[in-house]
Amino acid sequence: MSISRFNSRAGARAPGLDLASRGWLRALTATGLGDVHFHDLRHTGNTLAATGGATTRELMQRMGHSSVRAALVYQHLVNGRDHEIADYVDGQIRKVKRPPRGPSGT
Repeated sequence: MSISRFNSRAGARAPGLDLASRGWLRALTATGLGDVHFHDLRHTGNTLAATGGATTRELMQRMGHSSVRAALVYQHLVNGRDHEIADYVDGQIRKVKRPPRGPSGT
């Protein structure tokens, strides 16, 4: 696991980072997750929030962003739900029993 992105602005490693990295690597080994980066947890959490119906504003707050750009990435992931929603609506409509029509069709 590369920890270079966690360096301070001066280029020195953040204090306690090695301990955190070792702990993360131990957790990965113990769970058999393999090559999972800590940041992947953030991505997964935001994807699940978007799938759960979080609004753009809610995603922005969760991520700590002031622009909608990053939140829209997660909301676009759930656009595939259009088919699921349409199927649900169709099913609800089909459940409604239509009244029998008279001989004139009224």
